[in-house]
Amino acid sequence: MQITAAVVRETTKDFSVENVTLSEPAAHEVVVQISGVGICHTDLAVQAGHLPFPLPGVLGHEGSGTVVSVGTDVTKVKIGDKVGLTFNSCGKCAQCSKNEPAYCHEFMPLNLGGVRPDGSSTLSVGDTTLGSNFFGQSSFASHAIANERNIVKVPDDAPLELIGPLGCGIQTGAGAILNSLDCEPGSTLLILGGGSVGLAAVMAAAARGVATIIVVEPHESRRQLALDLGATHGVDPSEGVLSELVRAIVPQGVDYALDTTAIVPVLEQAILSLGHRGTLGTVGVPSDPEAAVSLNLIQSTVTGMTVTGIVEGDSNPDVFIPELLDLHRAGKFPFDKIITVRPFTEINEAVAAQHNGDVVKVVLVHN
Repeated sequence: MQITAAVVRETTKDFSVENVTLSEPAAHEVVVQISGVGICHTDLAVQAGHLPFPLPGVLGHEGSGTVVSVGTDVTKVKIGDKVGLTFNSCGKCAQCSKNEPAYCHEFMPLNLGGVRPDGSSTLSVGDTTLGSNFFGQSSFASHAIANERNIVKVPDDAPLELIGPLGCGIQTGAGAILNSLDCEPGSTLLILGGGSVGLAAVMAAAARGVATIIVVEPHESRRQLALDLGATHGVDPSEGVLSELVRAIVPQGVDYALDTTAIVPVLEQAILSLGHRGTLGTVGVPSDPEAAVSLNLIQSTVTGMTVTGIVEGDSNPDVFIPELLDLHRAGKFPFDKIITVRPFTEINEAVAAQHNGDVVKVVLVHN
């Protein structure tokens, strides 16, 4: 079928909204008419050339919409169902068998390979094959082919246009707090970065009953938003040495820290902000793939600290996304407050606004 999609033809170049051809769904695939799709840092990392993906291609991995066609072997959803899209996984490896699909052994080829497992693409322009299947969806488009494993059926009363970011950025931040770090009620938490992942972490921490929630963010408007969403302290990193600013609030150091920046000096200060038996979780994607953080072995041994990498908030999306929607329905996870809606055709303007910090999370919608 003919659809509209935002194509990246070269790294560092703008998205080009074009007419492209979407193939028929394979046996375990689903065609979704996209209602809304979030712009995630990972999309922009590919556009900038920091992550591998075959170009020209179609990105987008925070889509949501309505099922309009299903493959012959699909049993999970039917035509007309409302769904959110998320990352892809194989369903067969050791981690998938333990209901840990975020750590699927085939995560990289399935989500960043640009083709189906059989090597075919779902998208083309004329005789030119496009990189597709980005995170199992390539949803910067009017329609997307997803796999049965990476779709999540949602209730009819869910805010369909807005729920796409639950499939990546928001579930990453919230899951880091609720699943990966499993922050205890009454504990202390440092969040580095007040973007969509960091603010999702704030909302999750507030819902969990974390006593002290410190957000470090250079933009004053985002610090204020963090406070509105449940943070107890908003810290401007320009005001001093970060670890000293944190310890002025929690002298013994924090129980948990979550870094969303992937900036090495920030991570080093986060480590210095940890208390005894503290845990640092990292979710950011560095601009330099060789970036590394040094760890003082004496400090790590004496304090018993833990540093852990986190993918997709350790989420099993079929379970976790409905849990987040339940929290939203109860007024405990107001993720809609960090979303700005813009027309799909304004994708380049939306990317610029998000990059400049004018907005937190843009969701592109089709008229």
